[in-house]
Amino acid sequence: MSPPLDEALLRSLTPGVLGVLVRRGADFAAAEDAVQDALVEAIRVWPADPPRDPKGWLVTVAWRRFLDATRADVARRRREDLLEEEPAPGPAPEADDTLHLYFLCAHPSLTPSSAVALTLRAVGGLTTREIALAYLVPEATMAQRISRAKRTVSGVRFDQPGDVATVLRVLYLVFNEGYTGDVDLAAEAIRLTRQLAVAIDHPEVAGLLALMLLHHARRAARTAADGSLVPLAEQDRTRWDTASIAEGVEILQAVLVRDRLGEFQAQAAIAALHADASTAAETDWVQIVEWYDELARLTDSPIVRLNRAVAVGEADGPRAGLAALAALDDSLPRHTAVAAYLSERDGDLATAARLYAEAARKAANPAERDHLTRQAARLNAGRAR
Repeated sequence: MSPPLDEALLRSLTPGVLGVLVRRGADFAAAEDAVQDALVEAIRVWPADPPRDPKGWLVTVAWRRFLDATRADVARRRREDLLEEEPAPGPAPEADDTLHLYFLCAHPSLTPSSAVALTLRAVGGLTTREIALAYLVPEATMAQRISRAKRTVSGVRFDQPGDVATVLRVLYLVFNEGYTGDVDLAAEAIRLTRQLAVAIDHPEVAGLLALMLLHHARRAARTAADGSLVPLAEQDRTRWDTASIAEGVEILQAVLVRDRLGEFQAQAAIAALHADASTAAETDWVQIVEWYDELARLTDSPIVRLNRAVAVGEADGPRAGLAALAALDDSLPRHTAVAAYLSERDGDLATAARLYAEAARKAANPAERDHLTRQAARLNAGRAR
């Protein structure tokens, strides 16, 4: 019986093989197709005859497939002079091409959703079907989205400087998708960010990784058995992943001493303060407000100021929080929900119930809508007694 195929090995090799082809002159879309052909061939051949140099084998097969496809396409004949030589025999170069792929997939000409899908496909090694299931869309729809993205970036050269901030934003979008299907996108985002942290020494990459680990550590406690949301203050903290918290805090502490503060580091610091509190009552809200002040200075984001209003309400009392909230645009997402929470804390239960119901109507997802509806019903039931 043939040994089982190491699918994890195939996935880990995919970005490097793709990068080699592109650096040798293949455009991104054609290279990606050739690598997929090579992976299919590996699935067929390797169980019975595993190669001594898996990456070199994949590079050679993918390169041949690319050459065959190029020579068959009249429109691409002008490129053939650059593509005549196959890779030299022997091990493939050890250089990690993953970083180049990150920058290509986060190209500014792509929409955020296309950039995320292409990153998962080219860097994460997920299949189109897996990505479609994660986004709860038909496979054909996702295939079209990825194909359009590949066509968009097919003419982009790898020697163009990349924007780290854009790459990090794409990874953050992947993380925020969470778990919506067969693929755990939050865990996938952490895996990809770990790869990026190895490839590039950048304080905000470390800050994003710390932030992801600290948020992900609370995942098991975020929902009840019936699927309903559990607010942070009510979560069972014994269910938090202490190993992930410890790793996130260690990464954060190491990067903060470099004194190159960025928004992801500031967000991670806030998450670390929440994780450090044994109970909700022990949360250091004063220090959290100070970090929100830093974050607002870095980003000038109205969403940051909205979250700061909640922290002010905890640190200085609900009326102080409501005063901070009053200075913000009431059309902001979650503005009404925050107003409801602070009004309840201030003892104005009738206003809070009305605002919870209004926030539920505005909620973007069913779980949040259900939670806000329950809050309104709870207050109305209490007032009726």
